[in-house]
Amino acid sequence: MRFSKLSFLKFALAGLMLFYSALSLAQNGLFWKATAPSGKITYLFGTIHTDDNRVTNFAPAVKDALKSSDSFMMETLAPNDPSVFMTEHGSLEGFLNEKELDTLLQLAEFHVMHRDAALNMKPWLLAVVFDSPRPLTPFGQDNLLMSQAEDLGKEVIGIEDTQEHFGVMDNFSHEEQLLMLRAVLKRTQKAKQNDFDKILNAYLQGNAEKISQLDDKITGAMLPANLWARMRVKLIDERNNVMAERVIEEGVGKNIFVAVGASHLAGPGGLVAKLKQAKYQLEVIK
Repeated sequence: MRFSKLSFLKFALAGLMLFYSALSLAQNGLFWKATAPSGKITYLFGTIHTDDNRVTNFAPAVKDALKSSDSFMMETLAPNDPSVFMTEHGSLEGFLNEKELDTLLQLAEFHVMHRDAALNMKPWLLAVVFDSPRPLTPFGQDNLLMSQAEDLGKEVIGIEDTQEHFGVMDNFSHEEQLLMLRAVLKRTQKAKQNDFDKILNAYLQGNAEKISQLDDKITGAMLPANLWARMRVKLIDERNNVMAERVIEEGVGKNIFVAVGASHLAGPGGLVAKLKQAKYQLEVIK
């Protein structure tokens, strides 16, 4: 997808956010039916950002759940203001060496991004885009589900506003963000593709536990342990608290379909566990 269309970055976090360790087998699943004490239904669908038709040819159960819902929720909507993508520290030309800059520009071309856009983007966000083994397209799961919801006349809601979503790592220093970007610049396309294939295979198996273990291993290996631990709290733990609260609030009095990165479902702090804590009855839909 072209950077100029702005919307592609609403999916950019998906690749980084498919992690969380220590899942229980009882919570292993990617599509859940959660029944509130009131009897209203929340469908919880874990996504992976790819246009691979093995995950975008949705099963009848997914389509039926979307049809029966009153509203569709996703992590965030497309921003109207491109400044949410941009760093306040000026062009990355002043912070990267010649080799790093050359790699950045090659990756920008590979991902069909304008040079100036890449050079002025937040380093952590650029790292997320560049860690994809191939250019992002507008036909990933999130976007296709959103389009189907719109076609069905459903209300489409962003769980987070765009500033929250694209500012999630803004509290990290510029140097820490550059560390993340440099780690990605060192990775080969072959390594990215191999890692992505492993994650996709785990997704196709519906194995949330394996997805989390793989991504924790892959992304954690790129960064100092302390930095990765802090980033993981920001990307998953804190956002899960907010997401759960807003999903539960939105589901009062109506049926909703929620599509979020698969990592947000899993673990003791994931959305599945939080809905259980809120007295929802949950069942996996295969």
